[in-house]
Amino acid sequence: MKIIIASDLHGSSYYAQKLKEIFAKEQGELLVLLGDIYNHGPRNPFPKDYAPMQVAEILNSLKDRLLVIKGNCDSEVDTLISEFDFSEFSQIFAHGLKITLTHGHKFNKDNMPVNAGDVMCYGHFHTGFIDTVGGVVVANAGSLSLPKDGTAHSYLTIQEGIITLKDVDGNILDSKKIK
Repeated sequence: MKIIIASDLHGSSYYAQKLKEIFAKEQGELLVLLGDIYNHGPRNPFPKDYAPMQVAEILNSLKDRLLVIKGNCDSEVDTLISEFDFSEFSQIFAHGLKITLTHGHKFNKDNMPVNAGDVMCYGHFHTGFIDTVGGVVVANAGSLSLPKDGTAHSYLTIQEGIITLKDVDGNILDSKKIK
């Protein structure tokens, strides 16, 4: 199973469409969104092509292969335009790995949850990276629409026990064997 993981669209229809194209090109089987789907947030500028309703249309077309984590900018009203659920936190099992999925505003590399498993993925900080903390591979998907600190517009893939950070053009930025 190939898992594509992205975060922090913040209402950009341009990057939502890019993500749909990435998911098809990568031949992903599960698309995980780590929160902050529609709202740009009070500390962020408006992203390119800010259009939350168009983002909803694009993501609703992928609802059968979508797992969405609620971010700090996501609210109950977002569920009214979404044909998918938002989860506070999730753990999935794939490739013999326990994968923890969270937004990052509560749990992150500086505040690990108990029993994080083999790998923990999050967003929130808009800076993509792969690291290891206490034997757990920790990865931030970055932000597709609003990267910070000079990092790329990025996303993660997990396949066959390897986690990879890529830019929106598919270039590998970092990669690590999980176990």
